[in-house]
Amino acid sequence: MSKTNSELHTFKSSEFFHQLQSSGSTKEFKEGSILLDESANIHLLPIVLKGLIKVLRTDEDGREILLYYIQPGESCIMSFLGGIHQEKSKIRAVAEESCELLLIHIDRVKELLKEHPQWLDYIFRLYHKRFEELLEVVNAVAFKKMDERLLETIRKKCRMNQIHTIYMTHEQLASEMGTSRVVVSRLLKQLEDSGYLQLARNKISLINNDINHL
Repeated sequence: MSKTNSELHTFKSSEFFHQLQSSGSTKEFKEGSILLDESANIHLLPIVLKGLIKVLRTDEDGREILLYYIQPGESCIMSFLGGIHQEKSKIRAVAEESCELLLIHIDRVKELLKEHPQWLDYIFRLYHKRFEELLEVVNAVAFKKMDERLLETIRKKCRMNQIHTIYMTHEQLASEMGTSRVVVSRLLKQLEDSGYLQLARNKISLINNDINHL
């Protein structure tokens, strides 16, 4: 059992999770579904039970950048903060793959904060993890070359799903990284020539066969 699956099993078998379940409802979403858009009102807090959610930020020119992923057993700290303070969403949350979510109304979230110390601990742990991930994004944009960022993005997607191949267009990858398709296509070709990747139509495979060493 992988670390992520083990942590999810522990989370779902806890008394705290059963308390959360009784406070919300579950719903399934297809891959590509927009779960929360920018400037939207936040009424529900999602907790991922299955699948993967990507959280993005869009600039004035419509360019996106990937901020972080939400894995099973986790929630969206930006939705939590925005909902608690009755602010509009500053991010876009999209289903990276088909997923199942536990949805809890923001009013119930406020009650849980008062009723269960575990809930506050859960939120603080998420906040800490998301803060570190956002620092990584800032560090990558400020200090890493685009080819390094691109390779790490592909590796991260593979690690998240325990796979060696991702299926997406160069345009989609460029959108997540906040750059152009032409730049991504050129860098992917360079990485392929250097022996890191193997490219096919809408398909990118890592050459390294050991996912644990990515």
